[in-house]
Amino acid sequence: MTRISASGTLRRKRAGTKLKHPSHPEPIVDKIWYHAYPPGVPESVDPSVYPSLRAMIESCLETYRGKKAFTNLGHTLRFEDIEELSRAFGAYLRSDLGLARGDRLALMMPNILQYPVCVYGALRAGVTVVNVNPRYTPRELSHQLQDSGSRAIVVLENFAHTVQQVLEDSPLETVLVTELGDMLPMARRTVTNFVVKRVQKLVPAWTLPAAIRLSDALERGRGMRLPDEDLTHEDIAFLQYTGGTTGVAKGAVLTHGNYVANALQTEAWLMPVNTPGSEVLIAPLPLYHVFSLLAHLFCYLKLGAENVLITNPRDMARFVKTMRRVPFTGITGVNTLFNGLLHTPGFSQCDFSRLHMVLGGGMKVQRVVAEEWKRVTGHPLLEAYGLTETSPAACINPMTNTDYNGSIGVPIPSTSASIRDDAGNVLPVGQVGELCLQGPQVMREYWNRPEETDEVFLDGRWLRTGDIARMDEEGYFYIEDRKKDMILVSGFNVYPNEVEEVAVNHPGVLEAAAIGIDDENSGEIVKLFVVKSDPSLTAEDLIAHCRKDLSGYKVPKLVEFRDSLPKTNVGKILRRALRDGAAESPAT
Repeated sequence: MTRISASGTLRRKRAGTKLKHPSHPEPIVDKIWYHAYPPGVPESVDPSVYPSLRAMIESCLETYRGKKAFTNLGHTLRFEDIEELSRAFGAYLRSDLGLARGDRLALMMPNILQYPVCVYGALRAGVTVVNVNPRYTPRELSHQLQDSGSRAIVVLENFAHTVQQVLEDSPLETVLVTELGDMLPMARRTVTNFVVKRVQKLVPAWTLPAAIRLSDALERGRGMRLPDEDLTHEDIAFLQYTGGTTGVAKGAVLTHGNYVANALQTEAWLMPVNTPGSEVLIAPLPLYHVFSLLAHLFCYLKLGAENVLITNPRDMARFVKTMRRVPFTGITGVNTLFNGLLHTPGFSQCDFSRLHMVLGGGMKVQRVVAEEWKRVTGHPLLEAYGLTETSPAACINPMTNTDYNGSIGVPIPSTSASIRDDAGNVLPVGQVGELCLQGPQVMREYWNRPEETDEVFLDGRWLRTGDIARMDEEGYFYIEDRKKDMILVSGFNVYPNEVEEVAVNHPGVLEAAAIGIDDENSGEIVKLFVVKSDPSLTAEDLIAHCRKDLSGYKVPKLVEFRDSLPKTNVGKILRRALRDGAAESPAT
């Protein structure tokens, strides 16, 4: 794993210097992007300042102990509360459950206060965390538990029925159950849990006779000692599963070193606009998603921020009410979330006077959304880029940029990037090829999948991202599309992002997704799925609009209007789901 900085300090190299890769006798990367770095942002960071995530977590919890750490459902835990609760949880895992260093613990919860307590507690105990989407089907959950070999799971009661269905055939030895309000003060806890279960009826019936209440586990852990553990950068912090929308989900092995590095990299990148101990972040993306996990549990831990956890961001009306009560300074999200907020009554009345950090990732940020965001809030929506395999942050637009520029930004400190052809050769500036990344945040491997690991790495631990991109003369990178999503029309490449960008610029379009479908004449043609904002919009109108800005072979030949588009839980449009159903869907 590459360590660009070997000293104990942050250091800068001359912008544009060429670095030699240990596997090649000649320079292969010209880091022209250093010219875009804002003043004060270093070109490299030194992950050795913390021997493990445990060391980093404990240092931050002590540094900011009197400040607010996490707020949810109107209640706040301070850093000192998180220290006490996570210590108790870690002690319980080791002393009572008997989990050993490197054993796997699954977490199956939305954004609630229990999440950071369990993540920090497990990592302090040397236990590996397996983040699980709480809306997984039994089949999906069963695969992840079996593949990871998880010995225990913490699950919100609302999803306990799913665990019940897979328990018998899983490696689980212990199930810990928590209720939504369990971290709230007693009176509010009782009311919240009663309403969720009895009034809203959000808890399907479940039976797990041996299940342990998380609240009981924490109480027991208070009287136990958290063992000292000489954790290192090589210990596994997370098995973060990816690829579930394109095949069988596989676990990216993310080490303590990966996450220490990425926390330091993103902290350094955000410093020009952030003040340690003073930030208030809105956290709507689920913490089980790698983008939110890094940003809100580690980067902003380093900055001593208060994170306001949004449990159900799909309830936009309540989400906006929360934002109107909170003097927030930053927010992370995906394009569809930002677009949804902009179309929610009351959002424009939020107080944006302290806002200075808005990052979009997980999918392409569309220009029309970014420009409307700035018009409404007065602050730019900047795009970031990463992968589960890179912990995830790899490229981010400089935080001093004042406008959306259509790029994913430049590589962050200690990160190298290059554009390669199919043979792995580096391509010149401006040419389109596969984006490849190298840095201390790049995963070790895929869990128990050596062949798939070999497929994604080039010599020198360069990760093939599968994203088609180009780099301009200033060192900014632009994603053209995913390899698998590229449409081939009569031998010409059509990138869905480009078609979608043009489509959503029509005032009658709320959302759009483009796919390729088979055609006997041209191989494939472009089909566009659209959610209208104007009921009178017709397919003919939209196709005519696209013809104005797209070459003929890129123009959609078919348009299908829908009430909604299929998305992941973080709002990323699932093109594969659209492709799978395209044959049965009529064009309208």
